[in-house]
Amino acid sequence: MLESQRACRTCRPGAGLSRALLASVVGIVIAVAAGGSGPPPHPLGAAEAARPVGFADIVDRVKPAVFGVRARIEGDALAGGTVQPGSPLDNFFNRPNKSPGDGRTPREGRVEMAQGSGFFISPDGHAVTNNHVIEHSKVIEITTDDGKNYPARVIAVDAKTDLALIKVDGQGDFPSVPFADRPPRVGDWVIAVGNPFGLGGTVTAGIVSARSRDIGTGAYDDFLQIDAPVNQGNSGGPTFNVDGQVIGVNAAIFSPSGGFVGIAFAIPAEVARGVVTQLREKGSIARGWLGVQIQPLTRELADSLGLKGAQGVLVSEPLADGPAAKAGIASGDVIVSIESEPLKDGRELSRRVADLAPGTAIKLGVLRAGSERAVTVRLGELPSAAPRVAAEPPAASNTKTELGLMLAPAGEIPGAGRQGVVVIDAERGNGVAGIDTGDVILEVAGKAVNSPTDFSKAVAAARRSGKNKVLMRVRSGETKRFVAMPLG
Repeated sequence: MLESQRACRTCRPGAGLSRALLASVVGIVIAVAAGGSGPPPHPLGAAEAARPVGFADIVDRVKPAVFGVRARIEGDALAGGTVQPGSPLDNFFNRPNKSPGDGRTPREGRVEMAQGSGFFISPDGHAVTNNHVIEHSKVIEITTDDGKNYPARVIAVDAKTDLALIKVDGQGDFPSVPFADRPPRVGDWVIAVGNPFGLGGTVTAGIVSARSRDIGTGAYDDFLQIDAPVNQGNSGGPTFNVDGQVIGVNAAIFSPSGGFVGIAFAIPAEVARGVVTQLREKGSIARGWLGVQIQPLTRELADSLGLKGAQGVLVSEPLADGPAAKAGIASGDVIVSIESEPLKDGRELSRRVADLAPGTAIKLGVLRAGSERAVTVRLGELPSAAPRVAAEPPAASNTKTELGLMLAPAGEIPGAGRQGVVVIDAERGNGVAGIDTGDVILEVAGKAVNSPTDFSKAVAAARRSGKNKVLMRVRSGETKRFVAMPLG
């Protein structure tokens, strides 16, 4: 992260993904047969008639509203990003083109210039870019399409969707572009405009390859996938439809090599519009909050819970005094619907709840002990995320081994709390049942366990009942979840 020649800062990772400064515009122009007194000598077939003939007119309209971004990051802020140096994800965190450092060691006195893209959404200078483009910056400067430089300031950011609202002062007639009023279809032409590798005003074209992509960057992933070429420096730039409307804000690329390979991702306009509106009007985002820790309901977990199917989202822990707990939702409940519509997965639940205003009452379909009930929850406001605390259990006395797990009472391990047993060594559990060293097992088959003896008794009881797997409630850091552990 400190090397002066690392790839762009404005690119962030997901699971094998490189966030790249992106800017893509795609236009579609339909060729039609010209009128005349007689048929053309070579009539166009259907495929030829639908072939795009160029994007120049669209580009002339939208390109002036797109600009390059340079963000100055200094000292300790160089280590303040979401992904830290040395992290497994650091290999995918493409830092933007940066000016060379001065050769000093770790962070002190270091300065980097990150490059990205952005676009004006109103003539008074309000503009949009990615949060990761300007994150931790001390100074932001933009370069417009006509080559003029202006200072910019941050109005507000939303790290969860990776969007930032910035403002350029000094005039009230900046060219601007609107967000699209409807989502694109897969196969629609798109145009990207941006600042790849500092080459401002670059235009590329392609199509919408897919919608609603989850690329593993967070709970609010809902990306458009496009194949318009975008690279480092394009992040924060717009992707347009053939009407010159912004359909997405370019944010990431899939790139094993660091360069473009035909897969890029953009934040949809319908998401960006809502976020930017709140940032402009309120300076922050107020999201609905259910107050539960959830996990996917696998077939193994469904069997352990006595359920016939694996549809829904498993509640691993309702947070104390949270909206769900107040409404009576308990650990082990399965949420199967929201407002009578079936849930596909936890990502859909998180996104739909977050789209609602705090104070909204919603009806959830909840399975408990095989019976479904309707529960009405009044949403709270999503709080700031609490830091994750990792358990660091030292070697302990009075440990016992059961199911390949070396265990010790949590009360004997500093920082592990007073409830449960700490996994000192996960000989069998690691990678098999999803239990790792440092996890705290709180319950086995619904019974609290606070010592290795408690654990062994609960496992023995599960075996006597003829079960092949036993359901365990496990805490990893600050997150609680259920694990179905084989008893073989």
